[in-house]
Amino acid sequence: MITIDMLIGLVSDTHVRSLGSRVGLGQLIATELPDQILEAFRGVDLILHCGDIYTLPILDKLETVAPVLASEGDDDPFEIANDKRVKHEHFITHEGVTIWISHYGLWSNSSKKEKPDVIVHGHSHRSAVEKQDGILRINPGSPTFPRYQHTLGTVGILEVKSGKADIEIVKLEGDIGGSFSSTAGLTGRG
Repeated sequence: MITIDMLIGLVSDTHVRSLGSRVGLGQLIATELPDQILEAFRGVDLILHCGDIYTLPILDKLETVAPVLASEGDDDPFEIANDKRVKHEHFITHEGVTIWISHYGLWSNSSKKEKPDVIVHGHSHRSAVEKQDGILRINPGSPTFPRYQHTLGTVGILEVKSGKADIEIVKLEGDIGGSFSSTAGLTGRG
């Protein structure tokens, strides 16, 4: 039997707004996707974005590296949900490993769907990896607003190999570039 390894880039809560996009007031907004994300994902086979994308050009830019699937975040505008890459949730199975992606990652044990092996989610802006009830739960954190601070944060690299899933949380290094704004009184760098 031939097994095919798969590397999957994991990202969430980018909060990048492009000029002219409609994003509500009071939300943290970055002005560009840091290049370090694209570098970290070089060589992956797929990218999963766990929501709070804000604008579709972010998915387009990620797609220059690998195909992208995304879950809709709680702060994403309506036009995000109309994109074919974006759903409330995605189920992916590779080499017998089932991966479920959702912004909140709240799996119901009463679900009629088969329990996934891996849950990938975002929302908290904090990277986390834990094994709970036989499920590997991964939050890649936010690359642009970790812990709600405008600095470089984290992404994840998930490897699916021979029916097993392994995760590495990657701390992005360097200058974040761009700027951010908020009506919540936070100060940022330009």
